[in-house]
Amino acid sequence: MPRALIRSTILHNLKRLLGVGFILSIGIHPTLGVPLSLPSTPYRYTVLDQDLSAALQEFGNNLKISVNISAEVKGRIRGRMPELPPREFLDRLTELYDLQWYFDGIVLYVSAAKEADTRMLVLAPIRFDAFKAALDQFDISDDRYVVRPAPGNGLVLVSGPPRFIALVEQTFNGLVAEARAQPQAAAPAKQSVLILFRGSSTMVVRDGRPEASYISDMPAPDGGKPEPSQK
Repeated sequence: MPRALIRSTILHNLKRLLGVGFILSIGIHPTLGVPLSLPSTPYRYTVLDQDLSAALQEFGNNLKISVNISAEVKGRIRGRMPELPPREFLDRLTELYDLQWYFDGIVLYVSAAKEADTRMLVLAPIRFDAFKAALDQFDISDDRYVVRPAPGNGLVLVSGPPRFIALVEQTFNGLVAEARAQPQAAAPAKQSVLILFRGSSTMVVRDGRPEASYISDMPAPDGGKPEPSQK
């Protein structure tokens, strides 16, 4: 079997970002969770016949990116691939072989499109805007994958590859646990009000403390007899 011939050339004057990867590629892409920083120079890749998983792993090795490839990613690359910027090269492979990818800031996860999942989450006791804000703040949101509220704002629909779904659910569960741990506001205590009639005088006692007294021309209840004081 012919062995794969792989060549990757990157211009030496490209500056690497510390601990993450390379400078941002030139071009407009959808908003991703954590930006996958790749060089803009063409990724030169020559192969005669190679397993798709091996090619993706080599892609990560050449660009110093950790790659997690699902066992469901199958196929072989035969023939020459066009020279494209690395991001476009990755997108071309995902289109040709029906794949999905997601970068969580540390690892590039590549899975088969058939592994995508859809979940319905019950929002109570949190609101969708708080949930979405947390996903945005943690760089989990990705315009390619779905997070949207159902009518009534009681449910949220989530759809995407396994790693994306896992991070969304972890964030959701954390917000729910935090909300339930918050002390509930105590219900206001009911006030006790006692009205004492003494002849033509009336006194209002609220929560055991005299609050006001006044003289009325109206007869007191029970034929004007004063109400016995309560102890």
